[in-house]
Amino acid sequence: ITTMTMSDTSTSDTAFQIHSSFRPLLSEYDGFILDQFGVMHNGSHGLDGAAEAVSTMSKLGKKIIILSNSSSSSEATVAKLPRLGFDPDVFVGAVTSGEEAGHFIRSEYGTLGTREDGGTTAVRRKALFITWATPKTPSPMDFIAKCGDIDIASSVEDADFIICHGANVVRGPGPDGTAIETSLGSFPMDGNMDLIDPILLKCKERNLTMVCANPDFVMVKPDGTRGHMPGKIAKRYEEMGGTVSYFGKPHVPHFEACIRDLGLPKDRVAHVGDSLHHDIAGANASGIPCVFVAGGGHRGGLGSHLGE
Repeated sequence: ITTMTMSDTSTSDTAFQIHSSFRPLLSEYDGFILDQFGVMHNGSHGLDGAAEAVSTMSKLGKKIIILSNSSSSSEATVAKLPRLGFDPDVFVGAVTSGEEAGHFIRSEYGTLGTREDGGTTAVRRKALFITWATPKTPSPMDFIAKCGDIDIASSVEDADFIICHGANVVRGPGPDGTAIETSLGSFPMDGNMDLIDPILLKCKERNLTMVCANPDFVMVKPDGTRGHMPGKIAKRYEEMGGTVSYFGKPHVPHFEACIRDLGLPKDRVAHVGDSLHHDIAGANASGIPCVFVAGGGHRGGLGSHLGE
């Protein structure tokens, strides 16, 4: 485990310390903001020692909150903790990119508009929905339900904006099991954009704004391989000149939301994460001490192991 802190440019002090155990850090802070994947669990089960570490924090009176670039809601994130080996009652709650994106969509697109001809008939805006294939728990439609009065578009031409929620299908209207899902090919496995680029180019031609509910680029799957994530699709759209609204780490408001919910001063809280781009950069930008878990998403380049 490597503890990373804000660099003090006025001194020559070392900006980080290396620890082989999390225990020495427990006396340094009153609260902890925890990332999920690569820190607490691998998407299938808790990482070795993670549940015990969380339990110890709780017994010592530490306040704990989850901060995750997950397109799931905060409620769904907390609800699945027992399946992963964690006691949900020890957490103050969870701040997820999906929850924040849903609030934004509801405020920006989820209220009824008016017809282009000036009529008074209410119009529901439609989203091109890039998401996960079904069956999926929780269902992608749970996210749509939090977005207010919107519908799913049947094509780019039918869309008013884009939701980048997942990374392996473009989903049409309809309930789970009946909605048409157009595959994005091998992108989740190898990052290949061959089927995605033509869709994004059409979106750019129409100047559709994208809302990215999960800005992660990659994730470490339970078998140790990497999966490619929605953030990479959103970044590609930006490179094409498209407009993207991102939610989640490394953006400061999401760290600030955790500090608000913990009710503690920033210097008494540490963020624990495994992504230099999302966790460490975001915590530093927010002025929050941070702990980098070297055995997470960067372990290949660092020669470490999952959970170290």
